[in-house]
This record gives sequence, C-alpha cells and structure tokens, in this order.
Amino acid sequence: MATMLKEVDAVCIGVGFTGSILARELTKAGLKVVGLERGPNRTSRDDFTIPSVRDDLKYAVRQELFQDTQTETVTLRHSPSETALPIRRLGSFLPGTGVGGAGAHWNGLTWRLMESDHLLRSHLENRYGKNAVPAEMTIADFPVTYAELEPYYDHFEKLCGISGKAGNLRGTKVEGGNVFEGPRQNEYPNKPLAMTIRGELMQKASKELGYHPFQAPAANMSEAYTNTEGLTLGACEYCGHCERFGCEANAKASPHSTILPVLTADKNFELRPYAYVKELVYDKQAKKVKAVRYVDTRSGEEFEQPAQLVLLGAYVFNNVLLMRMAGIGEQYDPATGKGTIGKNYCYQVSGNSVTMYFENIEVNPFMAAGAGHGMNIDDFNGDNFDHSGLGFFGGAWISCSGTNGRPILTRPVPSGTPRWGREWKKATAKWYNHAVNIGASGCNYAHRENYLDLDPTYKDALGRPLVRMSYNFRDNDKKMAMYIAGVLDKLATAMNPTIKEKASARVGDYNVVPYQSTHNTGGTMMGFDPQSSVVNRYCQAWGADNLFVMGASLFPQNASYNPTGLVGALAYHTAEAITTKYLKNPGPLVHA
Repeated sequence: MATMLKEVDAVCIGVGFTGSILARELTKAGLKVVGLERGPNRTSRDDFTIPSVRDDLKYAVRQELFQDTQTETVTLRHSPSETALPIRRLGSFLPGTGVGGAGAHWNGLTWRLMESDHLLRSHLENRYGKNAVPAEMTIADFPVTYAELEPYYDHFEKLCGISGKAGNLRGTKVEGGNVFEGPRQNEYPNKPLAMTIRGELMQKASKELGYHPFQAPAANMSEAYTNTEGLTLGACEYCGHCERFGCEANAKASPHSTILPVLTADKNFELRPYAYVKELVYDKQAKKVKAVRYVDTRSGEEFEQPAQLVLLGAYVFNNVLLMRMAGIGEQYDPATGKGTIGKNYCYQVSGNSVTMYFENIEVNPFMAAGAGHGMNIDDFNGDNFDHSGLGFFGGAWISCSGTNGRPILTRPVPSGTPRWGREWKKATAKWYNHAVNIGASGCNYAHRENYLDLDPTYKDALGRPLVRMSYNFRDNDKKMAMYIAGVLDKLATAMNPTIKEKASARVGDYNVVPYQSTHNTGGTMMGFDPQSSVVNRYCQAWGADNLFVMGASLFPQNASYNPTGLVGALAYHTAEAITTKYLKNPGPLVHA
C-alpha cells in the first residue's frame, strides 16, 4: 500500500537537463516542485574529483553512471516476426542514472538542428516531389520551426556556455563557422576549443576538396565562463575524460555545473533521489495525471505523490513505458499504422569511419575533449547535397577529432596486426601516438517497422513489462552509410597518411553490442494532432492536459546531430508555455 503524500504544484520525473530546467523555471514562478530521480544524488564536489574520477575501469568499462540492466533494461528484435531478448550488458547506447542523468556523462556536442530538419517531410516533398518519400518512411515535420525555437536554442547555449563560432550570423555566412546552420541572432557564448594537429590535417584536406570545415559546438569550456544562472565553469584541461565521466575541472556543461546548485538551494524545490517512479496515476475522464507512484529503492517503501502538474523527463524508453502503462494514448501498430505511443523510434546510423596512420606526424591522444576538438564538415549532412538519383535521403556530419586516449579502450593498430602477443605490443607502441580517425554520425529516418512497445514476456524489478525495441537498419540507412563511406575515403586520401584503412560503413543488421551513440529518439513524438502524435507543440500530452513530456522521445525522426541542443531548447520553450499560458488557464494549449 502506497503512502499518500501531500499534494505539490509540480513533480518532475527525472532530474537531468530537462527536469532541472523545468523545475528551475517553475520555482522561479513560485511553484512548489518535487524532483524524483531513480538513482543516487551526485555533486561535482563529492563525485567528480581527482583522482577517483579518472578511474577508467569504474566509469568507462564497468559503467558506474549508467542504468543497471539487472533491474531495468529493454528487449530487442530486428523485426516484428522475431522474439525479442533482453539486453543485459549495455553496449550500443548508455542511458544514465542518478541526478544529472545523461548530462553527467555526455561528451558535450551541442548542435542546433538545421532548418530543413525541423520541416523534414515538407522539405523533401517540396524539393523532390510528393511521391519521392517511400511509403514505409514515416518521417514528419516538427510542429515548431527553427525560427520559432531559435531564441530557446540561444538560451540553452548561454546556460551551457557553448564554445564555437557562428557560421550564419543573422543571415550572413561567416567563414570558419558552419555555413549550413540556420541563422543565429548571437555569436556563441564562448570561442572555439583549441585547434589540434588532427583539425589542421582535416581543415587542409577539406578546403582542397571544396568543402566547408568548422569546429563543432562544444559544451566544453574553451575558457572560464559565467552562465545565465550566475554559475562559473572552468576552462577545459583537454584531459580526455569526458564521455562516461563527470568533469573534474567543472569545465563540461552538465546539470551539476550549470543549474542544479541554484535549483537545489531554492526553498521551492525538493530533490528526492532513489525515487524509482513506478507508474502515473491517470484519470482518463478528467484527462489528467493525478499523481505519481514511486518506490524508495533504499527502503522498498512505496509512495504516491499527488501534483497539479506532472513533468515527464525520463529517458526515451522510460517516457514510453510510463505513458503506455498509464493508458495515455494508443499503442502504435505497424500493421495498421494506427496509434502513436512507441511510433517513430529512431536511433543513429553511426560507425562510418576510417583510421589513418602518419609515421612522421605525432598526435597526442591524451589532448582530447568530449566534443572532439578537431574539424568537421556538414557538406554531406541532411539535405545539404542533392539526393536526386541517389536512392536515399539524409546524410551525416563528418568529424576528424579526438575525444580520448585512454589506453584500456583505445589501442589503434593497422589491420593485419595480430590481436595479441609481441607483434601486437610493438604495433601498439609504434602507432599509438600516430593514429588519426575520421568518423561520421548519420541520420536515422523513421520506418514503419521501427517502434517501441511492451514486451509480453520479460519484466523489470518492479514487475512491469520491459520496453521492447523492434529496430533494424533499413535500406535508406545502408545506402546512406555506403555513400558517406566514399566521402570518408576521399577525405582520408587527401590527408596523405602513411597507412590508410578502408572506410567502414554500418551496413549490416543493427548490432546492440558495440557502442554507437546514446542518441535514441522517438516513441512519444510531438506533432500537430492526436491522431499522428503523442504531444502537441508545447510538449503537452494530447490525452492528459497536465502532463508535459520532455527529451528526445519527442523527435519524429533523428537528424545526424546529437540531440541535446534541441532537447534543451524544447525544455525552455515548454517552460515558457507553462508559466505564461498554462498556469493562467489550465487546459489544452492546442485544440486539435
């Protein structure tokens, strides 16, 4: 029997970037907010200090900051005709747990989607014709445009102190920045990260080929920065301990460094760690979520927290699970195309890469940053190149950068080298400081048979069904990956290495074992009406007026970029809608 608690104004499920942003904006508006986080509390002072944070085994290999797959995981099958099995060792993607969520262990790449990404279906149909998009490709427009979200992208970038250089400043293209980005009203808050030898090699080769190189927008501080909440972040030390780690220098934007110290000091906010949300208490007649039930994982006690507002900012899979279990919305059925919960699940088509070895050029692998201080091109991203006659849509951003040189997981050697023994050791010693990689992160456009639902067999520690992934790379993904592999090969050749490997492409079935990205999207997609989407343009659930859903589960498809920039922009956009519209007149913000 759950213990009934006193009602609060708002409850946040998940205290990562989105939960922290919404909680902060609502407490500023005078609301009493409770934040529920399934994992432990973590602070920069107590958890992300040297020497303990430099423990490669603890964090990178044994996955200290990630979800415990023994109590909660997902099942996977490639098609609806297969039986799904549970993933018991995280590999392909790494959902976070604990206060800060994935914002604690991310690398820091902070993109804005391109203008065409926001209106993908309309853009492709207008350029290539109404019948160009295959019937099985269920892509859709976002219900908010780039122009509408631009101020909120800006707000999030100023919160995080993003390092970069504008390539489109108020409509004027600027050399050295990304000329393919949408128009920005302001320059980035911080200058770009330091240039490296990798970046110089890529920059020279790209320009020779007529491409447009630029440094990626990074949530790693190029210099000390004081953000919009009055919190100061330190300058990046280029230590190579970003992904899978908290930041010892307080130089990587995370909820811990950008917003949590201010939020947790607010008398209107209460943080409850180890609060594992079990279910949403949904009143279908009233179209409201009345309360949230959660379990204290330390004591096993169950509590019910009533609230006027419920802010669902868990990870993609958890957002789908909680809404599906509550009966908010209809489960998507690929056979009929009806239903919306679980629809348009997308991942990322990454794994395209080429490794080069330069005998006479030394590259310090330890001088690295999460967002990869190197050089990038967007010439083959999205629809930045003509897709007529290619047989696919989409593309990838391409990068020559370095994120780490940690030798447990980073041992580049030329192909043909023995996998162990004397010759392997000699090759490791010879090439460790001389290896350079070009990689690509490709888009993943929605397919009617890629979706999420509830597994009929396997359950989590609370007795709930596991989320089931029905997912595979499709023809569009494979053709795109092969095309991008050709671009990588061309770039690598232009860099004139001593040894050049063959460019690889992710063209087989989706493999959950090797890490690819934690860029899972979709399942509670936003849209224009309840027949085709789960939430409206303000991230308000169509079936529950007081439920607002956050995170990458809102995306109708996955652009090639890391999702955090758009996730943050949507959080600020939603927070403004709640404080200026919903609180004045509670009810649906969009009438469909």
